[in-house]
Amino acid sequence: MIVPVCRTVDVGGPVNYVELEGRAGGPTFVCVHGLGGSHLNWMGIAPVLARYGRVLALDLVGHGLTPVGRRDAGIGGHRRLLEGFLRRLTDRPVVLLGNSMGGLVSALVASGEPGAVAGLVLVDPALPVLPPGKVHPAVVANALVCAVPGVGERYLAHRRRVQSPEASVRRVLAACCVDVDRVDPELVAAHVALTARMDRAAADTAYLASARSLSRSLFRPRACARALDRIRVPVLLLHGDGDRLVPVSTAMRLGASRPAWRLAVAGDVGHVPMMEAPEWTVERISEWLVATDLVPRAALSAD
Repeated sequence: MIVPVCRTVDVGGPVNYVELEGRAGGPTFVCVHGLGGSHLNWMGIAPVLARYGRVLALDLVGHGLTPVGRRDAGIGGHRRLLEGFLRRLTDRPVVLLGNSMGGLVSALVASGEPGAVAGLVLVDPALPVLPPGKVHPAVVANALVCAVPGVGERYLAHRRRVQSPEASVRRVLAACCVDVDRVDPELVAAHVALTARMDRAAADTAYLASARSLSRSLFRPRACARALDRIRVPVLLLHGDGDRLVPVSTAMRLGASRPAWRLAVAGDVGHVPMMEAPEWTVERISEWLVATDLVPRAALSAD
């Protein structure tokens, strides 16, 4: 696995991102990670996407190597960052790919900035539905602890003291994957190296701000549904049926209520299919790109 070199662009402050130049004349793919993630979450599939077009993967506010600065690490701040990023680095509609919290942010941008988006890929997105699906008790407990001012800060500070960067990465992967051993060891090592390089205290502060904002958003399913109704571009919804953070029932309800969306479910896969099942993920994306005319069939057959 090749990890591209990081770059920086100014969007109200520095934004870290990586770019794969990709196939000339193809679409631009912009990849948006989830809560506590980074651009590295997409590096298992980015080289394949680059066969079809340019690939950009950014770090959201306070995540990876993007500092908070004067910006907001809530959902609104992430949305504004992504909108500014698209204006700075793209000159035509892009294909947005968003995982988990990044799926919510990407959907909001596709809804509010229709001229900026040509297609939307939602991977285990954190989108509220009614009735809500059953979430793993450990996930609920973590959310409740993080939601309480002061308690969340002390909890994360303690965890930071007792867990090395490697232990921290392993903990997150264990929560996100059905089988951690499926994740490319080089990608795991890259995550460990990035975690060791980061300001972990600042990252935890941003994590809490993002988590609390995300929790508030998940209690507004009707507002989210209205935003989704405004999306007019092709949508591919991917979900792992072993996801403990966002239950697969959420995707099933979304797919049933929006028949124009294409839904695919990965068996025995967790919250980050692009890391745990990259081959399955790129196959579904490739099929969808051709079916929606976002890339010509010849671009795929050239592989």
